[in-house]
Amino acid sequence: MSAKQLAKKLEQQFKEIVSGPMEFRGELTLCVSNASRIAEVCQFAKSQLGFDYLVDLTTIDNDDETPRWTAVYHIYGYGHFRHLRLKTSVSEEVSELPTVSSVWRTANWHEREAYDMMGIRFAGHPDLRRILMWEGYPYFPLRKDFPLAGKPSEMPDVAFSDPAPLEGGPFVTVAGGKDSIEREPRVRNQGG
Repeated sequence: MSAKQLAKKLEQQFKEIVSGPMEFRGELTLCVSNASRIAEVCQFAKSQLGFDYLVDLTTIDNDDETPRWTAVYHIYGYGHFRHLRLKTSVSEEVSELPTVSSVWRTANWHEREAYDMMGIRFAGHPDLRRILMWEGYPYFPLRKDFPLAGKPSEMPDVAFSDPAPLEGGPFVTVAGGKDSIEREPRVRNQGG
């Protein structure tokens, strides 16, 4: 069965909340209009359609748009070698989605990262705590309203007390140059 046929089955099962599939560059995306039912849609995709692997769960900050966030679930079936993408949106007022960690155990870490970096909560998650930033950190670094230069920390023993500089760091490429090798940060440190 093709990815398009699998997507159509998912759409037929959840006619009232799933639209699509939209195709772009050979990749299929289904939109789930009711975010509170995303776990139900994912469970069906796994148990009935063979999407047994959650490749990734990412989030998009739409900033001034409503709803503010989009959650994107990249799923794959090892039995049929097909990929599918599910998208759902959540508003800033709600900023909560049901967990899919009971569907795919790998969702545990993906959801923790989405919470840590974007501030989206996952209802029913078994251990929703920060995974990259320290507990008590008051900001969500991947939100568009977070400044690129960072924010000062009030915990100097735990992290930087000043914003981390972007210019001239060891991993910052240099603009211009005739090719990518010349822009490579490590070239600057070779004295040549």
